[in-house]
Parts: sequence; C-alpha cells; structure tokens
Amino acid sequence: MAAASRFTAGGLAAVALAGVLGTVLVGCAAPNQQASADLAAPTIEESEARKRARIRLELASSYFEEGKTEIALEELKQVLAIDPNYSDAYNLRGLIFMRLGDARQAEDSFRRAIVLNPRDSETLHNFGWLQCQQGRYPEAEAQFHQALTNPLYGGRSKTFLAMGVCQARAGQFEAAERSLARSYELDAANPVTGYNLARVLYQRGEYPRAQFYIRRLNNSELANAETLWLGIKVENRMNDMAAMNQLSEQLRKRYPQSRERSSLDRKAFDE
Repeated sequence: MAAASRFTAGGLAAVALAGVLGTVLVGCAAPNQQASADLAAPTIEESEARKRARIRLELASSYFEEGKTEIALEELKQVLAIDPNYSDAYNLRGLIFMRLGDARQAEDSFRRAIVLNPRDSETLHNFGWLQCQQGRYPEAEAQFHQALTNPLYGGRSKTFLAMGVCQARAGQFEAAERSLARSYELDAANPVTGYNLARVLYQRGEYPRAQFYIRRLNNSELANAETLWLGIKVENRMNDMAAMNQLSEQLRKRYPQSRERSSLDRKAFDE
C-alpha cells in the first residue's frame, strides 16, 4: 500500500474549510490472487500495470500539492491510460477539478471512483464536501454517513467536521453541534473543529460552552482575526468586559486592517 497523502488549503473561517476537508487517500489495493494457471499471466500484467500507475499517481499527487493542477491532470491521463480502473486516480482527479472550479467534472470523477470502490470513505467524504459546497445538504450528509460506516476509516474526525459545517450551513444547528462535538472528541487539537463548535454553540445561545472552546483556541498560538472576533462576541454576551477588552486589544494590534477590526470598531456584534 502506498502512503496516504493529504492536501490542504484554507483557514479557520467557517466557510473556508475545504483545506482540512478535501483529502485523498493515494493507495493500492492488493491484486486478487488467481488459483488457475491460465490466469497467472494476466494477474502479473495487472499487478505490473497497477505498480506503474501507482508511481505516476504519486507524481500527480505531488504536482497537486504544489498547486500545479494542469500538470497533475496530464499525469493522471497517463495513470488512467495504464490502469483505467484505478479508483484513487479518479478521486484525485475529482479534487483537482474541485480546485479548478469545475463541479461537473469533479462529480463525474468522484462517481466513477465510487463505482470502482464503493467503500472508499475518502472518496465518499470528498464527494460529500463537493455537494455541500453546492448547497446539496441532504445528499452531502448521506455521503458523509456512508463514509463513516466503514469501521476501518481513519478520517472520521474530518468527516464529522465536514458534516457539522454542512449542517450548520443548512441551519440545522442542533445536528451540527452533535457532529462537531464528535469530531472534537476524536481530535481535540484541530483548531478548525474548535472554532466551528464554538461558533455553532454561539449561534444556539450556548454562550458559556462557546466560551470554553473559543478561549482555549484564543489562548493558543493558532488564534487569528476570526477566532478573536468570535471570542469578543462571546465575552460580550457573557458580560465579561475584562476578557472582551483584552481580546479587542489583541485584534486591533495584530490585525488592524482586518474586516473583524472594522466590525469591532462599529460594535457590530450581531452582524
């Protein structure tokens, strides 16, 4: 099996999370062993073809990580010419088309990958995130749930995170809280999960609980303009003026040109 490769791009903002959510597992399933001597030669040929395809897929993955999407697509054409049934290649192709903004071809790629490997949780996750970005929330949630049914899936925390973000976008804040809390249980160190869980709790009026999560994040080196602003709004609701003023000073000093600084100056706490 090849090693898993993760592709990230994005920040902590609630609507800019494709970075932690869009991932692809670059791997190779072991070829089926055939007992019949008549099938021995095709099995060897398929194994060698998959090996060559995997090497080129790793190269395509490297180009994708470097942002060289057109070169990555050219490499993927070679991969699929060698092994047209390589589901991981279609998964990566779907991510590339997502980055290029071509939702139609991204969906086609993910669907092909799922036909070839219906239990590939990485592809199901990625397809669900594509549907979430398109506002197809029930379909996205179905993909995420399907991804989570695989007991061997190692990316459960990111899928619960993606599902929670999509549920929040759909206005399903109670469900979003459950999904994000589960993601937090699995990976409490993920700042994106902490931010979004605090944000959903704030939207639900659960200010003391929101305070717990956002304070933890703002007390770390991962705080940024978005997290500080959410912290300010939470402390305002909690009537903790000392904490609010401390966060406000940080926001003004560290991010003087930010949108959040502008909102703070206008006291636009409810926007």
